[in-house]
Amino acid sequence: MSNQQALTVINIGIDTHQELVVYMREDCHICLAEGFNASSQLAIIHGVNTIIATLNVTAGQILNKGQIGLSKIALERLKVQAGDKVIIKHAPIIHSLSAVRKKIFGGTLTHDEIFSIISDISAHRYRDIEISSFLSVCIGERLTLNEIISLTQAMVECGHKLSWPNHAAIYDKHCIGGLPGNRTTPIVVSIVSAAGLTIPKTSSRAITSPAGTADTMECLTQVNLELADIQRIVDTTGACLAWGGAVNLSPADDILIRIEKALDLDGEGQLIASVLSKKIAAGSTHILIDIPVGQTAKIRTTKHAEHLVKLFNDVAKACDITVKCVITDGSKPVGQGIGPVEEARDVLAVLTCQQNAPQDLRERALFLAANLIAMAENTEFAQALIKATTLLDSGDANRKFRQILMAQGGIKTLPTAKFSHTETAQNTGRIIAIDNRKLARLTRLAGAPENPTAGLRLHANVGDIVSAKQALFTLFSESHGEQGYAMNYYINNNDIFTFEK
Repeated sequence: MSNQQALTVINIGIDTHQELVVYMREDCHICLAEGFNASSQLAIIHGVNTIIATLNVTAGQILNKGQIGLSKIALERLKVQAGDKVIIKHAPIIHSLSAVRKKIFGGTLTHDEIFSIISDISAHRYRDIEISSFLSVCIGERLTLNEIISLTQAMVECGHKLSWPNHAAIYDKHCIGGLPGNRTTPIVVSIVSAAGLTIPKTSSRAITSPAGTADTMECLTQVNLELADIQRIVDTTGACLAWGGAVNLSPADDILIRIEKALDLDGEGQLIASVLSKKIAAGSTHILIDIPVGQTAKIRTTKHAEHLVKLFNDVAKACDITVKCVITDGSKPVGQGIGPVEEARDVLAVLTCQQNAPQDLRERALFLAANLIAMAENTEFAQALIKATTLLDSGDANRKFRQILMAQGGIKTLPTAKFSHTETAQNTGRIIAIDNRKLARLTRLAGAPENPTAGLRLHANVGDIVSAKQALFTLFSESHGEQGYAMNYYINNNDIFTFEK
């Protein structure tokens, strides 16, 4: 290793989240010789490992001569420690960016072009701004059916894939989202695995919602599981409830989700590719897709939902999997709890058949579970619904859930938020609408899902008659600042709850 090319690593102690950043002195001999400046893309090499990182330039004595600072994620990805020597070179040209530019100017991408984009994203060769460009140009209906198929297949090919040679059929379910509190997955998985179906459920964290299934399950047990752990747990219990990002299933999807979350975007083609790539990578053969429709849900019209159903079916056929889509009511929040811990409380209440358990969450979970059982047993829905209800009411589903939790590392005690505030109704009246999007926004401003205890508990829902000064909701947060921030949003958005005039 040439001393002219090498610098000594220091841990600069800066968290840049998932973006790879390195820090060099403005008078560094390598910067001067190679013409590097702030925002240059560099290849940092240590042994057999290489990362592509963005350069930040420092002045003064932050770094000594001959040193290079690495952000926390850069240290982790490069697998280096303070004191190690690294080589710095110009980053290689990323040829797939020409395909992104082609799409920006209205072109249609080939399978190979899409594969090259996803391959480079999976390998962390794209900067966040470049990923943002790709996602933005794919929003709406800008991807053709063939592009969505290619995107799905590329996302599968660029990651690990689970296989289940001892199981003839592997089941899964997914909800398109947009309904705060709609945490049916743990309940559905418990019911259908108690019925004998194999359902290795790998879920994402929240993108634009106050909680994802993985966020909620992490309040109850371990979700960061290795592939070998997932296979062991499924062999033992018939199911799991894991975070997909921990096992590198469709790794590009987790990167894209991170940028989508920052941009508050969730494009149609990317949505389908995201859902199906994760399911295919998990080895699923039969998938139930729940598409809630409502004025403030993610999917606002039945026409749009039917369009998505066709796309899901067409992509599934090309990928040789079976998909069934159900269009459901998305007009109001589901359950009482919103946010990781509060949704976990609802899940436990339904599974243990508590009298105060949210009945809408119970009924929705039973409906979805019955659809999966009907798919598996080739039986009528009514018969499957009776079976699902019996499994829940008898306690079999709850026993299966606890078995899954124990296999994943044990059962956690749910924590309590430090601060809470209960908001009351100003007048007597019937609630005729709740804005799902704004309610989700209110909960996120309180700190969810980053703070698992942050959230909201509804005391009334659409159709309920409330009296003046009756509790509407309780807001939970981990700081006074977040509570105030969220409540200020509520005060300035007085149409979250609409009362009958």
